[in-house]
Amino acid sequence: MYRRSHCRTGWDCRLLDDILVTGRTIDEHNTRLDAVFQRIQDYGFRIRLEKCSFLQTQIKYLGFVINAQGRSPDPDKVKAIQKMPAPNDVSQLRAFLGLINFYGNFVKDLHNLRAPLDALTKKDAVYTWTPECQSSFDKIKAILNSDLLLTHYDPNLPIIVAADASNYGIGATLSHRLPNGSEKVVYHASRCLTPAQKNYSQIEKEALALIFAVQKFHRFVHGRHFTLKTDHKPLVAIFGNKKGIPVYNANRLQRWATMLLNYDFAIEYVNTKDFGQVDALSRLIASHSSTPEDYVIANVDVDVTAEFIENCRQFPFSTETIRTATKDDPIIKKVIDYTKSGKWPRIDRSSPFWHYYNRRDTLTTVEDCLLTASRIVIPRSLQRRVLHTLHKAHPGQTRMKMQARSYVYWPTLDNDIEQLVRNCTKCASVAKDPVKAELHSWPKPNSPWIRVHADFAGPMNGRFYLILVDAYSKWPEIVQMSSISSTATIQVMKDIFAKFGNPTTLVTDNGTQFTSSQATDKLNAFWIPSSEDSPS
Repeated sequence: MYRRSHCRTGWDCRLLDDILVTGRTIDEHNTRLDAVFQRIQDYGFRIRLEKCSFLQTQIKYLGFVINAQGRSPDPDKVKAIQKMPAPNDVSQLRAFLGLINFYGNFVKDLHNLRAPLDALTKKDAVYTWTPECQSSFDKIKAILNSDLLLTHYDPNLPIIVAADASNYGIGATLSHRLPNGSEKVVYHASRCLTPAQKNYSQIEKEALALIFAVQKFHRFVHGRHFTLKTDHKPLVAIFGNKKGIPVYNANRLQRWATMLLNYDFAIEYVNTKDFGQVDALSRLIASHSSTPEDYVIANVDVDVTAEFIENCRQFPFSTETIRTATKDDPIIKKVIDYTKSGKWPRIDRSSPFWHYYNRRDTLTTVEDCLLTASRIVIPRSLQRRVLHTLHKAHPGQTRMKMQARSYVYWPTLDNDIEQLVRNCTKCASVAKDPVKAELHSWPKPNSPWIRVHADFAGPMNGRFYLILVDAYSKWPEIVQMSSISSTATIQVMKDIFAKFGNPTTLVTDNGTQFTSSQATDKLNAFWIPSSEDSPS
């Protein structure tokens, strides 16, 4: 808007949709303000009064506080560093020195300031925090808080969001890549993990850090392409926008990956030793206070707990029974310890922990029970009862495995199912030779919305979902249904067809919702001549 109305006066400035008007005196300010209003009115624009601020002696703008004395960093941008406590041990000190290394190119003679701190990291040095160390620490923090190391937000420069997690905190930075290839930070942020989040597996903590960063910097990155950096390589595949979401990942990760679909980003892996700017923020943190993004993330915790309880209901025992059996299982109990700490020893293939080690990135704990993705890890004492429940209707190996993989896990699950079915005479008597039929595939349409495939999914948590997929573009339309009657189904399809137009062919599985006389009449009214079933 302002590109049309703006003329260069020398006393007003603009960025995106913001306009700042300055003046040395109140009269000069008001005269200039009237001129800006007149120009906006000349072009037929309006201003929302509630979004304007007038006669301000100090403002926060582009990451800085601007007043008559000049500019200084916005306290919100450097709060994470201002509140950073002194390191308690060598590990935390190394994290802080890693932060210094990241900014070293912008500060002359910084190595002299850090000398007392470097001395504490030498081999055989006794870690004693002296007044000299505190003075060095405070001076370096003052430099890190100064505008020497911060830059203002520029919509024309590439954006980089970096995030990292430790066992007790997460840190993040928003940076610009400058024309010379270096990076300068716009915003620092960090917070402690909640007690529940401290029980996450390491991959979930690292993923949580990315979600925290993107939500914290939402107003800077939404609608713009940016680079998301992590030092946890598996997240590149999980959150990479071109690689999809692996099905074996925990539902918590799947939900977070879905949340990131709202953003346009490329994710990059960075070696931990080159990640000092956020590593220190995650390790050296003051107290935790709840922020709006915490509540969004907390909702995922509630969802995972609810799903755990729902999975337990598939079997004839309670969550308390699983919890008690888990505490009595020495293998799972040890795996939970490894998962909570994020520190696994070297595991040999012959070890009973080998299968869990291979799945360590998907392990998490809920109510003192172990989960891999959303599947409950069943203690040995309950495995027979689970197999008996799965086998009750004699569904055969394939169906038993499919059902089991939806809810439970233990390392020998598939072998145990196969052995149980092989030894069952009833399963053998009802088993049929597979029907041999030639497979046919649908030809690809020439344009979108020519052929649409429809089916129901569910029930999932008591809900059904109507899914329509365009055969050409693979675009899905998914609608949650409280009723799957013909009337409700046709009404939902009518709404969808109103948006996209009527398809030439609707492919269904001949469910009664689509084949009843009422449905057929309505489909004919939509000018869809026939509803075909899938090819065999």
